[in-house]
Amino acid sequence: MTLYIVFLIALALVFDFLNGFHDAANSIATIVSTRVLSPRYAVIWAAFFNFIAFLVFGLHVAGTVGSGIIDINIIDNTIILATLTGACLWNIITWYLGLPTSSSHALIGGLIGAALVKVGVNALMFDGIMKTVIFIFVSPIVGFILGLMFGIAIHWIFQHAHPARVDKLFRKGQLISAAFYSLGHGGNDAQKTMGIIAGLLFSNGLMHIAHGQRFQDAIPLWVVISCQTAIALGTMFGGWRIVKTMGQRVVKLRPVDGFCAEFGAAFNLFVITSYFGIPVSTTHTITGAIMGVGSLKRFTAVRWGVAGQIVWAWVLTIPLAAIISGLTYFVAAHWL
Repeated sequence: MTLYIVFLIALALVFDFLNGFHDAANSIATIVSTRVLSPRYAVIWAAFFNFIAFLVFGLHVAGTVGSGIIDINIIDNTIILATLTGACLWNIITWYLGLPTSSSHALIGGLIGAALVKVGVNALMFDGIMKTVIFIFVSPIVGFILGLMFGIAIHWIFQHAHPARVDKLFRKGQLISAAFYSLGHGGNDAQKTMGIIAGLLFSNGLMHIAHGQRFQDAIPLWVVISCQTAIALGTMFGGWRIVKTMGQRVVKLRPVDGFCAEFGAAFNLFVITSYFGIPVSTTHTITGAIMGVGSLKRFTAVRWGVAGQIVWAWVLTIPLAAIISGLTYFVAAHWL
C-alpha cells in the first residue's frame, strides 16, 4: 500500500469525521433543544450508537456507493481525491452557513463530477443515481408523514393525561428515540465512506471480489471499524450551527415532539437502509419529520422560510459538489 493510497484513506476518514460533525445536529438537535440532555452528554449518547450501528445493519448502502453510482472499473486514485475534495469542501461551506445539507449527496455529487470529467456520461450508472435523486424528495416527505402520524397517535393516546406527566414520560422516551435515530444515522452514513474506501482498494488491487460475491461482502473489517469510529468522533465534536437551525429555527420542539420526530425518522432510515440499500439523506429524513410534527400544532408553527432555504441547499448539493469535484479532477489529472 503506497503512501498516496494511505493519504486517500485518511482523507476519506476526514470526510467521514466531517459527516458526523456536520450531521450531529440530526442526531442530537431535538434532544438538546428540548433540554433532555446537555450538549456534552447528548453527543456522547449519539456517538455511541453511531459506532455500534455496524452490528445492526448490513452493508447494502456501502455496496451502492462503491459500485452503484459510477462504473467501478473507471475508479482511480484521482477520482477518489476529487470526490472527497468536493464532498469535504461542500460540507465545510454548508456547516459555516448553518445549513443541514446531505453529506451523502455531496459524496455522490463528487463521484458524478469526477467521472464526468474523466470519461463522460457513459461512466454513470443511472439506476443507482436515479434511486438516490428520487429519495431526495421521497425521504423528507416520508419523514414528514411518519412524524405527523406518530404525533397524531401519541396525541390521541395521551389526550387525557396531565401535561406534566406527558413531559416527564417523553423526556425519558427521547433517550430511546435518539438512540434509535443515531443507530440509523451511523448505519446509513458511515457506509458511504466504506464504499469509497472499498472502491479505492479494489481499483488498486488491494481488495478482491470472489466470483458471485457481492461488493459489500468483500469490504475488510478494518474499513468498517475505521469508518464507524470516524463518524462517531465527528458526532462527538458536533456542528452547533446546524443544531440551532434544526432544533429551534425550523420549529420549537417539546420532548413529546422530539420523540415523535426521531422515531418517525428512525423508522424511515431502518427500512430504506436495511431493505433497499439506498444512500438516503439522514438530514432530509429528520428535517421532514420535524416539520411533520411541527405542523401538527398548527401550520404556521413551522418556519417555512427557513425550510425553503434548507430545500434549496438540498437541491444544489449534488450539482455543486459535482462541479467542485470535476474542477479538482481536471487540475489533479494535469498536475499530479
